[in-house]
Amino acid sequence: MNDLHIQLYQQDIVWADPEANRRRIEEALHKTPSLSDIFIVPETFTTGFGDHMAALAEEPDGPTLRWAQNLATKHNFLFVGTWIVREGDHCYNRLHWVYPNGDFGYYDKAHTFRVSGEADVIARGTKRVVFEYKGWRIKPAVCYDLRFPKWLRNDNMDYDLLLVCANWPASRREAWMTLLKARAIENLCYVVGCNRTGIDGNGGEYSGDSLAVNYKGLVFADGISETENEDAEMTIDLVLNKERLDAFRQKWPLYLDFD
Repeated sequence: MNDLHIQLYQQDIVWADPEANRRRIEEALHKTPSLSDIFIVPETFTTGFGDHMAALAEEPDGPTLRWAQNLATKHNFLFVGTWIVREGDHCYNRLHWVYPNGDFGYYDKAHTFRVSGEADVIARGTKRVVFEYKGWRIKPAVCYDLRFPKWLRNDNMDYDLLLVCANWPASRREAWMTLLKARAIENLCYVVGCNRTGIDGNGGEYSGDSLAVNYKGLVFADGISETENEDAEMTIDLVLNKERLDAFRQKWPLYLDFD
């Protein structure tokens, strides 16, 4: 079996304090050591999501990248998360995947959120990206990208897992959970969404609701708290099975009728 072990860290992000957020992740891993293949954190996990992001942008080889390289090597996992990077005159909301050997790749968020003003300070990425890890083909996406099915269309069955890092607010939590399921069903793939929790520096509330959804649209792991504190910070462990995915695609080759 080609199983993929994933751990999501549903983080309560400290507003505008990259060092505190990096330390928070280290402390979480100390309390609950990860034996996963991939460790995922939310969108803009070093700063939170707001109009302050560009001011806190890092160089492409800045402190968070070096920290992520050390973390991935120490724990022998693929580290995935986004932070703001400045290149020339532009800033990007850049999702990084960092391998245990220190190598890395990235995807720049294509759909910057116009309503919040992100689009005014963060440049849009233009490249569709799929990367491979441990025999799995993975498509990265960031938050608002989830609303654009054409951008995420799995036309040639070229990916097995859609991985979404987000800062999706509690006021739109039903849309978040529904869209994760829809993207899984229509693309015949696993979808994993890692969202933040807590309250940001602008008073925005986040309920977490990190989810893992299979190719049938069924949720098999989630970060929905069973306690009164519904926005609880937590880690979520899950396992993806490649054989079951391949068998479903063979039985239901719906992609052959994609337009």
